[in-house]
This record gives sequence, structure tokens and C-alpha cells, in this order.
Amino acid sequence: MTPAINTARKAKVPYTVHEYVHDAASESYGLEAAEKLSVAPERVFKTLVVKLDGRKLGVAVLPVSAMLSMKQIARAAGAKKAIMADKTEVERTTGYVLGGVSPLGQKKRLKTFIDQTATGFTSIYISAGRRGLEIELPPEQLAELTGATFTALVVHAGNSVTKAHSHRLQGGVEKAQD
Repeated sequence: MTPAINTARKAKVPYTVHEYVHDAASESYGLEAAEKLSVAPERVFKTLVVKLDGRKLGVAVLPVSAMLSMKQIARAAGAKKAIMADKTEVERTTGYVLGGVSPLGQKKRLKTFIDQTATGFTSIYISAGRRGLEIELPPEQLAELTGATFTALVVHAGNSVTKAHSHRLQGGVEKAQD
């Protein structure tokens, strides 16, 4: 059992664990999960850790099919600037490896924001703390367990990726774009 699953279990919230065989050659952990679990990518959410104003870390939870707007996460967190956090700092702070970072059960509780599209589903899928393991739960329960706020986090169609300072997953590694 992972810290994420233990967090949901201890809180006695409704959840379901889904496991699949992770392919190390997969270029996108989240899209792989959606495909292998036969779930629409809009219901599978990735967890990204950002550095706000060069000092503190924050967590963005958004659909795997979307790109994070750095402007939106900074605004939501009351910061002037957001960039993707360093891999080593993410792993040290959360206790999870990239591709398996869960918003639940992190070593250090970080300020968390969930994309507002989550509220359109009765349940969403998030990493359960390791590659190949997802936990399905109501978005409101996720927000309660993490102290998260629902807000707009994604780049919308028609926005320039360059202007939006967005984020894309490439080759299994988080890459910031500007």
C-alpha cells in the first residue's frame, strides 16, 4: 500500500484502486493510464509540482490531456511567477518518483490546486503513488483530503502555447515551455 492509498483509507472516503502493467517505454504516464484503464483522458489527472516565485512549491492537478498554464497556477497561488520544480526537489519533498507523484500522502503537504474541470465528473483518477497504480475518487474528496482549491489551470484551445508559458509532458519527463 502506498501513502496515497493509506491517506484515502484512513479518511474513510470512497475510492477504488486500479492497477495496470506500466510500460517503461511509454512517453506519457497519464495517457498510458487512460488507455490501459479504458478511461477518457479528461478523467485521468496528472500531478505537477511547480516552484512559485522561486521559493515555495505548489501542486497542480489537471487532466492528462491538458497543458498547465503557468500564469493560471501562479495567479491561483497568489504568486507572480511559476516554473516547473526540479525533479530532485519534487521527489525529496513529495516522497514519490516522477510519473508516480500523487497529490495524496506527500511527505510535505503542499498548497494544492485542482483544475475546475474535475467538478464535472463524479470521480477522477489520480496517481496512487507509483507508476501503474491509479486511485479513483470523487474530486470533492480529493480537495478535502489535500486542502485544495478548484480553479482554472489549463491552457485553452486557441491560446498560443508560447504566450501561455505552458507545460507539456515529453518523453516521460516534465518540460516547461515558454
